[in-house]
Order: sequence, then structure tokens, then C-alpha cells
Amino acid sequence: MPTTNGNRKILDLKRFEACAILPVATQTGTCIASSRHFRQQQLCIRSNTEAFIYNPSEDGWIPITSPALAGTFGAGVSAVAGAWSTGATIGAASLTATGGTVSTIVTNQTLARDLRGYSVHILSGPNAGAVLPIVSNTVGTNATITVATQASAFSASTVYRLLTPRWYVVGAGTLAAGSFRVYDYATNTWTTLSQTGLPASLGTDGKLIATPSIVDGDFKNFATGTATGATGTTLTVTGKTWTASQWINSQVRITAGTGAGQIRTITANTADTLTVATWTTTPDATSQYAISGNDNFLYYIGNNAVTMYRYDITANTWSTLTPGAARAAAPGAGMSGHWVHSVGENDWTNESAILNGRYIYSFQGAATAALHRYDIAGNTWATISYAPNADTFTTGTKYALHNGLLYIQKDVTGRWYAYDFARSEMFPWSQMLYPQGTAVPGDTAFDVIYKDGATEIYYVHIVLNSLNIHLRQQVI
Repeated sequence: MPTTNGNRKILDLKRFEACAILPVATQTGTCIASSRHFRQQQLCIRSNTEAFIYNPSEDGWIPITSPALAGTFGAGVSAVAGAWSTGATIGAASLTATGGTVSTIVTNQTLARDLRGYSVHILSGPNAGAVLPIVSNTVGTNATITVATQASAFSASTVYRLLTPRWYVVGAGTLAAGSFRVYDYATNTWTTLSQTGLPASLGTDGKLIATPSIVDGDFKNFATGTATGATGTTLTVTGKTWTASQWINSQVRITAGTGAGQIRTITANTADTLTVATWTTTPDATSQYAISGNDNFLYYIGNNAVTMYRYDITANTWSTLTPGAARAAAPGAGMSGHWVHSVGENDWTNESAILNGRYIYSFQGAATAALHRYDIAGNTWATISYAPNADTFTTGTKYALHNGLLYIQKDVTGRWYAYDFARSEMFPWSQMLYPQGTAVPGDTAFDVIYKDGATEIYYVHIVLNSLNIHLRQQVI
């Protein structure tokens, strides 16, 4: 029987309810990062040596192996989940099978978990372009993944990536090898990534931000269709009326037809043509495409500086961005950073001048009310005016993004607000009556979605400042 949510505003009052407690109390630097895959699991980094995963379906936490972060744990630690994985392999965009059949892919990875319900994305070779749910897999070295029977047999020429969680974590203090690490869910491994290009040390609030192609268990596409033509470095869709340069730094995937499986970063666009790096196989008028966020990039902002950094996952390199218009002021304690991708209003979803997927919004924190916005396509910062723009945010503030609203707990007051991106307005949302401990930097709020067919019910979760108390409240 389908779920029906009969809650109504005014009629039904919102109330926070207790969930499974975090095994240890939060402290300065503790942060939680949401996986947007179907299980919506949350990774909590509690110290340089402690990490836990929360499973919303079971309302339970479990410890995982030590992150073994270098440096001094504290303000500036941040984590974010990526959309795809290459297992224990880093600095790569894909994996190559060692063999297979019409329903199996033999990997060179040591899988540690049952991955049923997750998917494998075929990038080239037999069945290129297919996104296939994992039916089962073996556990151990050279693991075999089983999928539904396909038209062609997988082989040693099959190139793929896993659509399974991967969490990236930046530590704090003096940065060194081991300050930037990734936890891979499929292989249950921590791996050290390059921190070269980041500041020498991190000591105030910071935020890692992803712009993934997968949101809430499925691809988040901002535009789809069939090409009318292409060259070695372009894709044309005659009849489109895109605004010039609106898709820069987004990704285009060829989902079917000639060239299926290829993924490219968009470097320029006209009204109907995308420019990309050279195709391996040039698409044609049979090629279907999808444009989404760039799941090869991560961004880091904060550390009491306007400087912004971008990480290239496949290259394992950091670069410093030089925006055409710099951020107006440095973010400090209580700052935020969120990629906005699912606002429902027409001006945000209009493909010809789309706003979804284009911006990173960041409250400055530092006891200010200021809100700044980074334009990913234009590489510029702007200051956003909003009403009432009266209350300020500092240490202890937590944030949870869902669709077109950003839910904000102000400091340790228990007062919750919601910022509406489409209307540039902030309004009161709730009052949490549970007392908190000492305000600490680090974001420990997140959202969870219950889905039953077309029914979606949303919850905002928080683990309280300097406590292990974990609460949730339904969004009415």
C-alpha cells in the first residue's frame, strides 16, 4: 500500500525526535558527509583516528577503520561524498575488467562488501554506456560482479566505474602526506591523496564541496537529448537556445548511440554546441547525451581566506582558482558551502539559462549574516542580498541542504531557519528544545529522504554540539 504523508502546516507542529546516538560526542572539527546513493549512508569523521557510518534505514552507527589523518584534528576538517569509485585505485577515471561473460564482469579489485543495489557504469568496450544494477558480487581479490544478462559479453576490453560511495576527507593543522584521504566503501580502504596545492595549514572552518552527477540515488541531469552532429571536439544539438558559456565546467555524458559511455568536461558552449576535449569516438546523430554536474571536481573553501581550491579526482591534483570577481570577505567560524542543484522553480530549471548546478552558495559565518555565491561556469563570486538579513552565524552553526531550501541551525541556540534560494529569503523553520553542549566548528547536520513511489518524505538530522545526541525532524 503506498505511503501517504498527511501532515499539514499549522495543523501539525514539527517536533525533533531522538535517533541512535553517535558512539562518541562531537568535538571541534567533527563533520558528517552524506552519500547521495540509494542507501543515503553518512560518514562521520570524529577525530584523526575515528570514523563511523550511519545507516538511516536501520538507524544505527558502525565504526570503520581509522582514517589515520595527518596533522592536528580541529577546525578546518571537512568531508564530502563522491558519485563514483574506482575502488582502491586512485588518480584514474575508470577501471578495466580482466574478463567476463554476458552477465559477469571480472575485476582487478578486492571488494569487501555486498554491493547489491548499487550500479556499475560501462564506459567503453562491450555494452558501452549501460548503467547496470549490481545483482551480486563475490567478496575478495579479483572479485566478480554479476549484472542482468546483456547483449554482448563483457571482456578484458570492458572499461567501467563503480557507482558506489567514496568519501573524501581533508584534515587540519599542518598539512602533510595523509592530510587528504579517501575512504572507498566497496573495498573498505583508506588511501592517501595529494595535498600539494592546498594551504600549508588549515585552522578555521572549511568546507569540501562536490558537484556530483548522482543525487539521491540517480543521475541528476540538467539537460538530455539526441545530438544532431559532432566534430572531434564538439557536440551539436540544432534548435537549442542555450546561453553562451552556461555549461562551462559541467559534464556531458554520451548515454547511448555512437560514442556511448564517454564523459567530457564542457569547456565552452554556444546556443547549440558544446566544446569538449577530443572524443575517443566522435558522436553523431544517433548519440544521446546528458549534461550534469562535474563529478570529477571537488572544491575547498574556508580557512579564513577568500582563496578557493579545486581538486581533479582523475588527475589527483589541486589547483588554486582565480575568480574574475573575488569573494567579498573571508569565511570564518560557522561558514557554509553547498552546491545547489534541485530548485524547482522554472527560472532555475529553464535549460536555456539554467541556474541549477551552476552555483555554490556560502554563508560567510564569522558572526556575520553575509551570503556569497560562486558561479562555476563564470568563475566569479557575488554577494547575495536576501531578507531579512538580520541574524548572524558563527561557531556551532549547522546546515542541511534539500532541494530548494538550506536548513540552518543558528549557533547553539536551537533556532532553525530555512533559506529559500529561488526567493532569496530566509524564514523561521523550527525551534529545537534540546540543550546543546559547547559550540564547536564542524558541520554535523544532514538530510535523509524516504521514498515510496512518487511519495517523498524528508527529514533533517543533526548531531548536537559537543554531545552524542542525534535528532531528526520531518519536513512538513
